[in-house]
Amino acid sequence: MSRSKSSNQWLKEHFDDEFVKRSQQRGYRARSAFKLEEIQAKFKVFDQVDAVVDLGAAPGGWCQVVKNQVDDNALIIGLDLLPIEPIEGVEFIEGDFTSDETYIQLMTLLNGHKIDLVLSDMAPNLSGVNATDQPRAMYLAELALDFCQQTLNPNGHHVIKLFQGEGFDGHIKNMKQVFNQVTIYKPKSSRARSREVYAVAQGKK
Repeated sequence: MSRSKSSNQWLKEHFDDEFVKRSQQRGYRARSAFKLEEIQAKFKVFDQVDAVVDLGAAPGGWCQVVKNQVDDNALIIGLDLLPIEPIEGVEFIEGDFTSDETYIQLMTLLNGHKIDLVLSDMAPNLSGVNATDQPRAMYLAELALDFCQQTLNPNGHHVIKLFQGEGFDGHIKNMKQVFNQVTIYKPKSSRARSREVYAVAQGKK
């Protein structure tokens, strides 16, 4: 079956992409690893963390970055509906992070550790129809913020991918009610035409 012109164009752009090439050289599972590296360089969200939880962690690129940069004693847990190939020093839970079953598994793994950082690079399966995709993306963001309110240590941090559009401003307002500082940041490794930005929320109240 022949690929469409737009599909071929995307593939060419993908494999010509500087960050795709660098991720392959560095052994990262996804180019998005560089987005988190940039966020850490600017905001120091990994510093002195006891436990990190990555929501929607597949394929594991962000967990790789965290593992490379935090103390060996720090606990790193990735959650996703999809199975993830193991990473030494990282715990993975396959399940829905909003379910009671997954929450119990998470608390068991934490074993008294306090979560200092919640990461989320989640996005819904995009249909290309913004009127459908945007509400679904914002709903995931709301679930992640609710997770932070329930589990994140006081003074903890939250880094999340958001898409600019309907519901964005309201969600940032909600984040500011939970955290002392919320900064909108677009990493250099984020494609310029993409509506994605990252909200870096620091200091849970």
